[in-house]
Amino acid sequence: MNQDSYIDHLKSAIEPLRQQIIHHKVYSVINDLDDLNIFMKYHVFAVWDFMSLLKSLQKKLTCTDVPWFPIGNAETRFLINEIVVGEESDVDNVGVRKSHFEIYIDAMRQSGADTTCIETFIDSLKKNKELEKAYEKAKVPKAAQSFVNNTFQVIQSNKAHLQAATFTFGREDLIPGMFISMIRDIDSKFPDSISVFKYYLERHIEVDGDHHSHLALAMTASLCCTDKQYWEEAQEATISSLQSRIALWDGVYEEIVSRQ
Repeated sequence: MNQDSYIDHLKSAIEPLRQQIIHHKVYSVINDLDDLNIFMKYHVFAVWDFMSLLKSLQKKLTCTDVPWFPIGNAETRFLINEIVVGEESDVDNVGVRKSHFEIYIDAMRQSGADTTCIETFIDSLKKNKELEKAYEKAKVPKAAQSFVNNTFQVIQSNKAHLQAATFTFGREDLIPGMFISMIRDIDSKFPDSISVFKYYLERHIEVDGDHHSHLALAMTASLCCTDKQYWEEAQEATISSLQSRIALWDGVYEEIVSRQ
């Protein structure tokens, strides 16, 4: 098969899972700011570990050491570096340079969401470099722990084609459809309290729904080429990532419903 055939086959295999995420019941139970803040408390971990996955790809596909040497091909280096620039140093709603993670933290603070969990987690991880200790210290929800663990399994595989496929089909390609489901009525429900969050969502729909998703797809296609085993492994990793996202949303749903 050629590259396009492999891509079509993978997309067909994961479409039922994508639809489960895009139409997940969690969106329908977000009725007030308290519900939204629960969602953000979980989702911020997906925003954070997305950056870890992205940077692992950059380290794998480019030279980040000194002395510098050319690694891989220039086209792939360009693709990953351009995505990194957009994700790590975009502009917020008032034009200040920030990463998408930092914009998300700003959105949490504006809406009144508790950022203690994610901040304690990151502080602990900086000190001891161990996920389990950081989870325990920060009291990270189990569903968020499982999601991050799945991402780091892909990172630790040290296989660029798996990282790229998960990034493309489990994250970048998924984000626009997933967020469109959330954003439809959100502004009318939470006026004046979620302008930063709304900007974050709209920015992802704009950037990831167009430019970044195309770059990521080209990167994955280049890494997998026409290697059947690579595409099969990529499909397996993507399915696992999507299943992990569904479990994360299930965790959010259960906490919101138990509160209500």
